[in-house]
Amino acid sequence: MTCIRYLGVAAFEITNDSGKKVLIDPFLDASPVSPVKSDELENVDLILVTHAAVDHLGDTERIAKRFKVPVICGADVRAYLLTRGLPAEKLLGTIWGVTIEQVGMKVKSVESRHWSSMIAPDGTFYSGPPMGFILYADPGVRIYHSGDSALFSDLKLLGELYRPNIALINVSTGEITSGPYAEPTHLFTGEMTPYECALAAQWIGADYVIPMHFLERNEDVEMFLDVIAKMKPDGKEFVKPVVLKPGETFTYSAK
Repeated sequence: MTCIRYLGVAAFEITNDSGKKVLIDPFLDASPVSPVKSDELENVDLILVTHAAVDHLGDTERIAKRFKVPVICGADVRAYLLTRGLPAEKLLGTIWGVTIEQVGMKVKSVESRHWSSMIAPDGTFYSGPPMGFILYADPGVRIYHSGDSALFSDLKLLGELYRPNIALINVSTGEITSGPYAEPTHLFTGEMTPYECALAAQWIGADYVIPMHFLERNEDVEMFLDVIAKMKPDGKEFVKPVVLKPGETFTYSAK
């Protein structure tokens, strides 16, 4: 049984049948909706970071140091974390197409149409390709995390190649209106509109789609659900949407 716990915005804790825990984009401490903060985590075995934005890189540094676990990420995130004192052997830089095996699970890095950049406290600018991931959590269980990708037609190819069972796809802005990580006020949509997110779910071909990148269930999520309900090729439901509140868990078995 694979357990997927939503931690708000794009953060997920995935626990496989062996009890190994993977964190994806662990933005916890500054998140107004995360049900757990980094010092409350009981165990972490692996961290995946899609890109360098503060609401995705999040508390990776603190968690990785505390649990001494590997981090799979792009070259820019790796370079930044090296300056923060994380050991080089624990920072597993990757690029689209590469598969890395850690803690008994395989992680395939795939294309994400976004950006990844940050400025370190000393003024150094880091930039590199953002990541999407296919996590092979258990035998027969393949979980796709889109990062902050915009819609692109090769999602159809990724679906054909990797056939994910579960897709975690960004549908809203994840807007934070106050505090040090406040979003600019000019944002009109997230990187995918609700309709684009529904198309992405159709193209990737998963059995279940979990919308993400929001603080609370909102009109974007409701519009996404409405579009999904109307997109039924041949009159058949093509994907089952699962909307989780931060702290809720979705369980899946390939059997």
